[in-house]
Amino acid sequence: MTWTFSALSPLVSMGVAAFLTVAPAAAQSSIELETVADGLSYPWSVAFLPEGGYLITERDGVLKHVDAAGGQTAVEGVPEVFAQGQGGLLDIALDPEFGTNGTIYLTFSQGSVEGAGTSLYKAVVATSPARGYALTGGETIFAGNNRSYGGRHFGSRLAFAPDGHLFMTIGERGEDERAQDPSDHAGSVLRLTRDGAPAPGNPFLERDGYRPEVWSIGHRNPQSAAIHPETGKLWTVEHGARGGDEVNIPEAGKNYGWPVISYGRHYSGGKIGEGTEKQGMEQPIHFWDPSIAPSGMAFVTGDTYPDWRGNLLVGALRGRHLARLELDGARVVAQEKLLGDLDERIRDVRQGPDGYIYVLTDSDDGRLIRLVPGSG
Repeated sequence: MTWTFSALSPLVSMGVAAFLTVAPAAAQSSIELETVADGLSYPWSVAFLPEGGYLITERDGVLKHVDAAGGQTAVEGVPEVFAQGQGGLLDIALDPEFGTNGTIYLTFSQGSVEGAGTSLYKAVVATSPARGYALTGGETIFAGNNRSYGGRHFGSRLAFAPDGHLFMTIGERGEDERAQDPSDHAGSVLRLTRDGAPAPGNPFLERDGYRPEVWSIGHRNPQSAAIHPETGKLWTVEHGARGGDEVNIPEAGKNYGWPVISYGRHYSGGKIGEGTEKQGMEQPIHFWDPSIAPSGMAFVTGDTYPDWRGNLLVGALRGRHLARLELDGARVVAQEKLLGDLDERIRDVRQGPDGYIYVLTDSDDGRLIRLVPGSG
């Protein structure tokens, strides 16, 4: 199937010091959508195996191995998850040295008598003729204190920094004020070692009343994380309420404002906090209003998509499209709505080692789809 896309009308974005009008982006001539795997149950994240094939998390707690032909088998050894609402088995990341150590990391919502919170699981992928793919030696290496009852706002994404440390995002569990409490993991970005400990150089390591794992605070429900391929900096995307979805570049020790400042409104229509800015709180580099409910994201590198090189792709759940953001450094200067005719919630977006862009659709019959440039 071939899809041809046209640019959107201009929207408004937030720059560092002023508002700017975002022009329509130049469209790729055509894209063919190839279904790699279907029949997935609310897939959340995908990782690419060096030998080919994929590991895909499903929110209800199943980790799937998908081979190159689309065949699927469940991977044993996954931790028990709290699968309720937005909670379940969430992100997956391969260790930077996966080729030699076979290690993977999973984020998941973990239940307890104090409620459910976001945790990090580390295990080694093993294979055998009898068992197929399985996780061995697994352990929970970090458990957030963002525990609460209910199934809202767990986050969560993982991104390995160039120095080998691991960024992990955590939602505020639907309890706004917790994002401003530095003793609470809720509503924050964390920076961890590969063993789940606070990473050296974190901004609050020696500060009383602060969690040593915390990198930045004031986040609502960060649903994506990616490392910029040129600067090496972390970029995140988070859900607003009614409007106010944000793209941020979280810096050490900074406060990103939720729920004191926001470009959205409460679902009731009421004002959030004190307005859109406050001294000592950071501005997003871009926001959406109305909300698109952004999810996974990926930077486009290489020459597979010549019109998109250097762009940022962001999946939209509520918006049911793939947003393409054209960048000038840390500014969004143009954007385009892709895959709107697909009419699917886009949960994850990744660029594979083959240079192609892959998306996961969020449904009880979800798909892993490869985007292939067409000739038309």
